[in-house]
Order: sequence, then C-alpha cells, then structure tokens
Amino acid sequence: MNTTAQPLRRGATPEETRRRIEDTAEALFRSMGYQKTAVADIARELGMSPANIYRFYASKSAINEAIAARMLTGVEGDIWTIARGREPASERLRLLLRTLHQRHMALFFSERRLHDMVTAAMSEHWGVVERFIHSIQTAIRHVLMDGLASGEFGGIEAERTAESIKQATLPFTHPGLIAECMANIKSDTELAQDLEAMVDLLLRALRP
Repeated sequence: MNTTAQPLRRGATPEETRRRIEDTAEALFRSMGYQKTAVADIARELGMSPANIYRFYASKSAINEAIAARMLTGVEGDIWTIARGREPASERLRLLLRTLHQRHMALFFSERRLHDMVTAAMSEHWGVVERFIHSIQTAIRHVLMDGLASGEFGGIEAERTAESIKQATLPFTHPGLIAECMANIKSDTELAQDLEAMVDLLLRALRP
C-alpha cells in the first residue's frame, strides 16, 4: 500500500522521526485499518527497517496509542475551550455534549477505519482513552461547579453528578454505542434529537 510518504531524510531529529512515523502510520490506518497495518508497512513507506521503528516505539500497540492520542487530543481541546467559556453553564454543558457527539459522528461517517480504532481503544481501555475520559468528566465537573457558583444549578455534588452525566450520555458520545445505534436504523438526525432531549432532561434536574 503506497501512501506517497517520502523516505525519512538522513540526519532527522528524534522528534522529526517520531512525527514522520506517526504521520505515516495514521495515513496507513486511514487506508488499510489499524489492525491490518504492520510495523513493516510503516517502515517500508519511510525507507526504514522495522528495527529502526522499534527504536522509537516499543511495540505496534505504542504506535496505536500515539495515533489514538492524536485523534482524541483535538476533541479534548475543543471540549475544554467550551468548558472554560463565559456562556451560562447550562449552555456550555449542552454545547460540550453536543460537540462530543458531533465529533464522534463525523469520525463514524468520514473516517470509518479510524472510528473503528477509537472504538477498540475505548472497549479495550487503552491508557490514552482512560486519560481522555477522565479529562472529559473533569470538564463536565468544571461546568457544574461554575453553575453551582452562579446559582444556575443547585442541590448536587459536582463530582458524582459529572459521572452520572457521562454515563447517561454514553449512547451519544461513545463511538461503539453510536455505531450500534446507527446499525439499528437510528438516523444521525434522530440520534442528535435524542441527545437534545436527554440534555433538556438533565438541565431540568440540575436546576435549584
């Protein structure tokens, strides 16, 4: 499989080499799928030996995690931008959950092979995913704390409520569950409407 990657230049720094390995791996994951991509395929594209790849990544699993981290870091950044915004807490909570849903839906429709990798990462509890989930729950807690401080929310314990909101919205924010919903003839429009209804219910429960 040719991804049109250029061979790695002589004298490349370790940082450049890691970036090129990850760029090439991501391109192959998009075209072949992460399970079908071998370290030898990545090495071949870069004009390297597999042994050289292993100088920078201890295993294929380490490369998988690096690419998953790339996919999730952008989502995490967007979520925290929303969480730290100045809008009312209820608006931020809705936008946070909607954005998380939309980003995973976009991956499902436009990058199915990468979606499959993220789904596997969540199902198999890869370390990068555990950190991502913790960060998202912390962002939800941040919004709840702001809502409590402003009087917009009341009568809740932020940490436990953030966990409950995360669990309640899993069908809309977990890549694997989204795929199951779509397989059961649930349209993307219906799924988005169901999420909005769930958020309406959650916000009513959060009011003082």
